[in-house]
Amino acid sequence: MHFSLLAAFIALAPAALAIPATPVVDASLPGSTANVAGLHAVAKAAGKLYLGTATDNNELTNTQYTAILEAPNMFGQITAENTMKWDATEPQQNVFTFTQGDQIANLAKSHGMLLRGHNCVWHQQLPSWVTAGNFNAQQLTQIIQNHCGTVVGHYKGQVELGCKPLNDDGSFRQDVFFNTLGSGYIATALRAARAADPAAKLYINEFNVEGLGAKSTALKNLVTSLKQQGVPIDGVGFQCHFIVGQVPTTLIQSMQQFTALGLEVAITELDIRMTLPETAALLEQQKQDFQTVIHACKSVAGCVGVTVWDFTDKFSFVPSTFPGQGAATPWDQNLVKKPAFDGIVAGFQQ
Repeated sequence: MHFSLLAAFIALAPAALAIPATPVVDASLPGSTANVAGLHAVAKAAGKLYLGTATDNNELTNTQYTAILEAPNMFGQITAENTMKWDATEPQQNVFTFTQGDQIANLAKSHGMLLRGHNCVWHQQLPSWVTAGNFNAQQLTQIIQNHCGTVVGHYKGQVELGCKPLNDDGSFRQDVFFNTLGSGYIATALRAARAADPAAKLYINEFNVEGLGAKSTALKNLVTSLKQQGVPIDGVGFQCHFIVGQVPTTLIQSMQQFTALGLEVAITELDIRMTLPETAALLEQQKQDFQTVIHACKSVAGCVGVTVWDFTDKFSFVPSTFPGQGAATPWDQNLVKKPAFDGIVAGFQQ
């Protein structure tokens, strides 16, 4: 039961709304040779809680896609890529709508999957009434409390919550929340979520903290401070939007600095993009990179699971966000398994 409270599904998520056209896939390229019951089953056998995927409502009309998504033991957790964000759940002040979010929540429930919420507070995909409301500190605090409490309460017993508040240099991101409330908005959101659902797992999610550096140190300092203040926080999520051949060499050490604080960690958004066109050499390196990331999670006892940021190139946000790049997921545009699938299996079995 996980909900991504603050910004776990942050900077890269908006582009997921754009579905790129399906190109012709070179049939001569290598594919998967693994013979396993499902990725979630492999993850469970390795001692993890889940191997999951992001999904979105528009994708659920594709029966070839849903056949994989709903296959027994393929995925044990799903994240709503867009329809639990603020603009989708509270488009007008105090007017909440959960129809699309409920579709994904019900899908998770019907297949026995964990559900990760995406997200309570984030600087993107906010309705204009929030960003242009000119609210004072007291008003904005109450708005955050109401929004997070209502959303988490609606999915009580089903979700996990998260946050993404930092710039790459470790400073706090300038947005309507920080500019009005300072870093205190993070504690406000976490406390509201805990009050709404005492059983929800509360995460702060970030990107570019996968390797040791200024940003990972700043995040460690932030969660240390929150714990010292008695603010509820259960884990840190790593948004691993990597480039082929560029997986950080200190990923395990970065995870361990948070588990040493008594927190759990998870890889909440994993894809590994390449400069197109795909080649056999790039696909082989991508396979090795997926294996490296998955094995890092396996190697850290407090890493509970991994979520791929959608499982197929057909619905990946990458091409529309990073022109000229793509092929970032374990299934290709035609929903055929790639060598990256084998890399995931090998990482759990290594």
